[in-house]
Amino acid sequence: MNYLITGGTGLIGQALIKSIKAENNTITVLTRNIKSATSVIDKEVRFIDELLLSDIEYTDIVINLAGEPIAEKRWSQEQKIKICQSRWDITEKIAQLISIAKKPPFLFISGSAIGIYGRQNSQAIDETFKYFHQEFTHEVCAKWEEKALVASTANTRVALLRTGIVLDKNSGALAKMLLPFKLGVGGKISNGDQVMSWVHIDDMVSAILHIIANDDLSGPINMTSPNAVTNEVFSKALSKSLHRPSLFTTPAPLLRLIFGEMAELLLFGQNVVPQKLLNSGFTFKHNKIEAALTDLLQ
Repeated sequence: MNYLITGGTGLIGQALIKSIKAENNTITVLTRNIKSATSVIDKEVRFIDELLLSDIEYTDIVINLAGEPIAEKRWSQEQKIKICQSRWDITEKIAQLISIAKKPPFLFISGSAIGIYGRQNSQAIDETFKYFHQEFTHEVCAKWEEKALVASTANTRVALLRTGIVLDKNSGALAKMLLPFKLGVGGKISNGDQVMSWVHIDDMVSAILHIIANDDLSGPINMTSPNAVTNEVFSKALSKSLHRPSLFTTPAPLLRLIFGEMAELLLFGQNVVPQKLLNSGFTFKHNKIEAALTDLLQ
């Protein structure tokens, strides 16, 4: 099978490439910096820094994971533009090339995020939920998905990965949390009631492979554990896994002072249910937060 992957140097991309390579597939990675990409990805992978129609027509499956990290910096106007364009531009180009290809890929998997739902209360949300909260994360994801769906035809199935908080000890949100919790100064954020919809990196990769193998899976697909938890429960589970106390609370005003509008990501959440995956028979290996953290950290 021939794969074309964008965002291959990211957390999900690196883990996915390792899994796909193990099955002796051919992988092409689109990257802005080939030299940098070869330092973190197996050199047996083919690298390109420009996407051509011939690349699309050579490919069976396109997996689009590219995008500026959304929680890396304060959301200045410049950073917001970078977050949007890094997702929208490449997705639009891929979809347009697929639409004119004489031999289009049979599957286009494109990134999205549970941020499309915007901030919500604790009610369970599946892929049929339409009461989106209008804010920046919704705007980013809604347009991202809209651009990807242009590629949907009788010949090309499109699946949209509405990804939650991906847990991995070496990268992403969990890696950022580890130091304060290891030092014993970790704890809940604000009142801790905000729901965190998370997924273990291994389940994230397995779910993508499951989508590839199941022709009935298309459109938006929630990529989260079926058991979301509140921030307070998550904080206590992380402290317990590290054998540290969970005594401290980070007040909301302090977060807003430090991060500005981006603090909303930490102060609000969504209780997202991966109903399509569950209905299709996918089994999560790590579906409880305590066991997932233990697996990752011990």
